[in-house]
Amino acid sequence: NIDPKGYVPTGLSPSASGGYAEQILVQSSLMFEVPNGLDADSAALTEPMAVALHAVRRSRIKKNEPAIVIGCGPVGLGVIIMLKAAGVKTVVASDFSPNRRRLAELCGADVLIDPKQQSPFSSWKELGLLGNVSEAINMGMGIFDKVQTFSLPWVNAMRVGDKLGLLPKRPVIFECVGVSGIMQQILEGAPLFSRIVGVGVCMQSDKIEPALAINKELEIQYVLGYTPLEFRDTLHMIAEGKIDVSPLITGVVGLEGVGNAFDALRDPEQHAKILIDPKRAGSDIELINA
Repeated sequence: NIDPKGYVPTGLSPSASGGYAEQILVQSSLMFEVPNGLDADSAALTEPMAVALHAVRRSRIKKNEPAIVIGCGPVGLGVIIMLKAAGVKTVVASDFSPNRRRLAELCGADVLIDPKQQSPFSSWKELGLLGNVSEAINMGMGIFDKVQTFSLPWVNAMRVGDKLGLLPKRPVIFECVGVSGIMQQILEGAPLFSRIVGVGVCMQSDKIEPALAINKELEIQYVLGYTPLEFRDTLHMIAEGKIDVSPLITGVVGLEGVGNAFDALRDPEQHAKILIDPKRAGSDIELINA
């Protein structure tokens, strides 16, 4: 959208109406044709899935690095889908809601965690991760002792091992909740050398203890939105069947039921994404993936 001050995002400015407007003026160069006869419901998920694609790409996660997704709302579910599309072998999904854990499984999560019962980081040993500095020192000295027995100089042996990925794995943790206090909880529980990607948007002031991150050598990275290319790539990934976004669609409603949709979305046991079909009559929400 364009106003006298320049370009502004649709729905994020008083001069650029959002998706509930009858008509919207947009920049034509940023419009994309829906390819391959893709249905409108799936195409409508392009925007949130582009957010997920951006987060996964920015994380620089490798296929053999375990991913831990904290929060399985629409953002977390999208991240899970994109992680599996990227070939990540192990994706751990954590959420208090049984329904959201069910949806996470439909999206491809390999391990489901109820944080009421256990920490999402409690399986770090099974994932080949290190929990504290003492374990890192012991492991490092053990490796050092072993390479001393090789004919290859220990420095060269260590470099070869590093290139082959024999040194400790590090997890990539996706924070998809966005509430005050969650980042501190992650710092407390995260294994050594974790990369934490802040995908959830916390709109409040928050506090963390940097010493926790320092002692564990944690990386903290925040992400926002997506690029036009990532939006285009996401649309084509959906159209070409590279990702299945259907688990995110839990309901459809007509314009008369928009208020009901917002009320229903407050309950994580009911919905992830509710689509609005202007042609649908009535205010009742049709349940999908129930």
